[in-house]
Amino acid sequence: MRLHIITVGKPKLAYARAGWEEYFPRLARYHQLRATHIPDKRRGPEALLAAAGKSCKVALVVDGAPLSSPELARFLDQRALEGREVSFLVGGPEGLPADVAAACAHRWSLSRLTLPHDLAMVVLLESLYRASTIQRNHPYHK
Repeated sequence: MRLHIITVGKPKLAYARAGWEEYFPRLARYHQLRATHIPDKRRGPEALLAAAGKSCKVALVVDGAPLSSPELARFLDQRALEGREVSFLVGGPEGLPADVAAACAHRWSLSRLTLPHDLAMVVLLESLYRASTIQRNHPYHK
């Protein structure tokens, strides 16, 4: 399955860079994975949506649908059957622009809490990795 992580900016804080370096390669074992970091100065809706192209777009927003790890695994299974790349869009410090979120097929909330931008990137990668291990019955998720 092809996954595309699209973020506004790169992880800046040390813990976020460490989390990215830990979970991105782990996730790449299970999926064709790529990342696009839109520079902060180019964070307009056009840049985010252009990066996602014709993929199945998932907006990470605080008012999106909450998913458990098993639910996320089922979501990935369903998207894999469709054969389309899935793009996860992570906004900047102010979140995703409303028009970008509206253009996405799915809206997902990582938490009811508002997460710092850098932390949201790491939580996304770990959540996708955990869901991928659930799909394959790997013991990580237990």
